[in-house]
Amino acid sequence: MDDNIKANYQPVIGLEVHAQLLTRSKMYSSDENEYGALPNNNLSVITLGHPGTLPRVNYSAVEFAMKMGLATNCQIRRDNLFARKNYFYPDLPKGYQITQDKTPICTGGHVEIRLSDGSTKKIGITRIHMEEDAGKSMHLAGEVETLVDLNRAGVPLIEIVSEPDIRNAEEAYAYLAEIKKLVEYLGICDGNMEEGSLRCDANISVMRRGADKFGTKVEVKNMNSFRNVQRAIEYEIERQIQLVEAGEIIDSETRGFDAQTGTTNGQRSKETMNDYRYFPEPDLPPVIIDDAWLHRVQSELPALPQQLYARFTGELGLSDYDATVLTAEKELALYFDELTRLTPNAKAAANWVTGPVKAYLNERALTLDQFPLSPRHLADIIQLIDDNKVGHSVASKQLFPYLLDNPTQTAAAAAEAQGLLQQSDAGALEAMVQQVLDANPGKVAEYRAGKKSLTGMFMGELMKLTGGKADPKLANQLLRQKLDA
Repeated sequence: MDDNIKANYQPVIGLEVHAQLLTRSKMYSSDENEYGALPNNNLSVITLGHPGTLPRVNYSAVEFAMKMGLATNCQIRRDNLFARKNYFYPDLPKGYQITQDKTPICTGGHVEIRLSDGSTKKIGITRIHMEEDAGKSMHLAGEVETLVDLNRAGVPLIEIVSEPDIRNAEEAYAYLAEIKKLVEYLGICDGNMEEGSLRCDANISVMRRGADKFGTKVEVKNMNSFRNVQRAIEYEIERQIQLVEAGEIIDSETRGFDAQTGTTNGQRSKETMNDYRYFPEPDLPPVIIDDAWLHRVQSELPALPQQLYARFTGELGLSDYDATVLTAEKELALYFDELTRLTPNAKAAANWVTGPVKAYLNERALTLDQFPLSPRHLADIIQLIDDNKVGHSVASKQLFPYLLDNPTQTAAAAAEAQGLLQQSDAGALEAMVQQVLDANPGKVAEYRAGKKSLTGMFMGELMKLTGGKADPKLANQLLRQKLDA
């Protein structure tokens, strides 16, 4: 599409994110909350909605919802009621979903996102409410039957509904990434979109720039990755602009996203409001959140991404890029945070964590809890380099790999045992400098004739002779003294 045409329109986007909570049991029963169990194994008469059964609220799920609300600057409702949302799906065994309608536990918050140009933007949070998940319908290739696994039915969810503050696919991606980081840092959801524990629906419309009324909203579903959310939004924006430019009407509908073609397709009309016939859940009393409970949950909040980002860039003086990479994953951020409390050289710590440490993990498809070296090991390596006892090249190519295979040893002991300590004996080093000069009389003459760039060549030869263990500062000083004599 012509960029000049696109420039005449303003996309308006809101995201609805469902996060499955990592509680041991389901939202309203003691059934196990476990991904990957044998189909229809984690069920009871309560989940199935048999007559005479009574639900009970999972208070761990309530606390998880409170934590997300506090992390997104929301107001926490003290008097929480539940409602029945009535609709029929083959994977909703009760025929209704227990949710929150007019009394969401969290309201009026915001999330701050950071964009590629370094700018920041606040995206409003309309509400966060608690509910239960439905089961899962499966359509096998070539089969006409639909199989239903009800293990997921009753699993605790929070739905995070944003304000329509998002204006393009990049902002949507950044917002979703921030939500994912928050649930992971809080430890309330694993954030795995492929497994469905984090799911996103996008509400998208376009309006002419300068208009004061939003366009017709279209909801897009079935997006199982950040990239697919971005692709679906980009496609839908162009599709809607083309319809408006052609004088056609945009239908209010739900559309699915086809990841193979990168297109959306109509699924059902939303021109009339679905009549879910909400009414208060008669079997659940209100959940009252008093001051003591709220303050306890608040005191249990961990350091969050924005707080760590502020510490890394402010207190430690790291670049925006370094801080963004380090806070992208909870475990990496906490590892680095601990490391910086053991060494004053924050930049070196960042380089080690984002370089050799991440490379080691990526090459072996490992997580940080499987990394053999503690922050103490890395702090000691950095200290050896800063004290000119081990060169950086030797540390990264020899000492680091050795410690990975021998993590019970300290960095200092390993460096000494492997003969990696730098040569800082001036007398011995001076003799080696002379040996290098004697082996290259022609180059010495060129240097003394004015070709000062040969210093690097001499240093390289000296490092080869010493196995990279010469103290660079002392070696350079001795080399210049002899060359300039």
